[in-house]
Amino acid sequence: MESTGNTSVEPSADAELHRRLVYGDESALAEAYRAYGALVKAVAVRVTHSPGAAEDVAQEVFAQLWSRPYAFDAGRGTLRTWLSVLAHRRAVDWVRSEARHRKDARADDDALHTIPDAAPGPDEAVVDRERSLLLHSALAELPQPQREVVHLAYFAGRTYRQAAVELGIPEGTAKTRLRTALRTLAESLADPPDPAWGQGA
Repeated sequence: MESTGNTSVEPSADAELHRRLVYGDESALAEAYRAYGALVKAVAVRVTHSPGAAEDVAQEVFAQLWSRPYAFDAGRGTLRTWLSVLAHRRAVDWVRSEARHRKDARADDDALHTIPDAAPGPDEAVVDRERSLLLHSALAELPQPQREVVHLAYFAGRTYRQAAVELGIPEGTAKTRLRTALRTLAESLADPPDPAWGQGA
């Protein structure tokens, strides 16, 4: 008997369970989840250190088992081992994806920091007043989809993922709009006006 923490399954039952999955037997998927769900989540938690991520990984693993049951070969190993390997791979993918998201977020923050501060300083009141006006003007000239993402990300404190959910758009679309808007704003505000120029000096 194989103990998974949820229930136990005879190794010889893998082939029969697999056959039922291939034929679209939903009860077979439920049995597989009861038998190996805890195992898959445990593997994922060890890699991601996140129970929430482990839940997502488990959903992906069993979704793949259901949609592509033929990917498992009962003659080459047990279903327990196959699901463990698949869970590990999915968890590693999640960790890599999170690392990319964090890197992208830092890049977006760096881009925002290239935009001059609109808050006036004691010795730059005129320049900073003009810069503030330019910032509002530049924001107003952005296409509405870009302006919405900038507002949510930098004035409402949302991440681009949260902004994507609120706007009902894919994360990639939100990220692209935000980056494009930041580049446009940075270019527009790169050269603040010289107050002496307007005074004819």
